[in-house]
Amino acid sequence: MDEIKQEVEEEKRNPLVYILALFMILILLLWIIPYYSIKLDPEPKNIPAKESVLPANITVEKRNTTFVTRNEFLSLLNPNDQLIKQTASKVASQSCNSEKVCQAKAIFYFVRDNFDYISDPRTEYVESAREVLATGGSDCDGMAVLLANLEQAIGIETRFVFIPGHVYVQIKLDEAMKKYKTDDGWISLDPTCSYCEFGEIPYKNIESKKSYVS
Repeated sequence: MDEIKQEVEEEKRNPLVYILALFMILILLLWIIPYYSIKLDPEPKNIPAKESVLPANITVEKRNTTFVTRNEFLSLLNPNDQLIKQTASKVASQSCNSEKVCQAKAIFYFVRDNFDYISDPRTEYVESAREVLATGGSDCDGMAVLLANLEQAIGIETRFVFIPGHVYVQIKLDEAMKKYKTDDGWISLDPTCSYCEFGEIPYKNIESKKSYVS
């Protein structure tokens, strides 16, 4: 009779054991999944204002103010310029740890959020990165030049993407998650789109005919 009572008591306890075990597994999963998500897809903890990373007075080189062709955009890439390098390093270090994906995001959001889109005449020359840093704004050409310079300054490969009436930047970042990438593995960044997140461009531009300069 005692053995029967013991078996009945064990059967009563068993469901509680299973429920407790499932609860502990759930707690463990809730801890592990966010941890690895942060590791795989880190986000900047802070995007500095341009006033906190740029000097009060920025010297700008004198340039010929003629229109720059698409291939000549490459001549405006100077990521080793001291101002460009320092700006990129400050943004990256103030926003992230050592994760390259996080740093690339921080630089994109820094340009998107700190510099104003200013429409220029179609025959206007393309501003250098220093000019955009000095003035605080530009059209899509200048914004793309600035973003490409800053991304290259932290060692990220870039290319310019031209569509009718517009230009933006793509970066190559193998360690980034697939959800950010185009079919050919590049990540699109449009700093003139105030609502676009990392890897996004305006919906109206997705199907536009594209040409690339790198």
